[in-house]
Amino acid sequence: MKLVPLGDRVVLKQFEAEETTKSGIILTSKTQEKPQEAEVIAVGPGGLVDGKEVTMQVKVGDKVIYSKYSGNEVKLGEEEYIIVKQSDILAVVE
Repeated sequence: MKLVPLGDRVVLKQFEAEETTKSGIILTSKTQEKPQEAEVIAVGPGGLVDGKEVTMQVKVGDKVIYSKYSGNEVKLGEEEYIIVKQSDILAVVE
């Protein structure tokens, strides 16, 4: 199975959370903060969304930073993904 986003939606795969701090303190899973950096897995077609023309500015494989509390978490098989609107993506990491 694969996820195919619609409209201006983008499917992201989060990078793994840090397990230790820079000073070497080991974090438990509850204290680990979810990373806001992810890889783009799939991109919707864009087009007319809510009466406005939307051009997709990200592509599969891009590393992006997205809003902390945005999107919907989805589990497909063993993998976890986040589906966000393109407007929730703040930047592309180059």
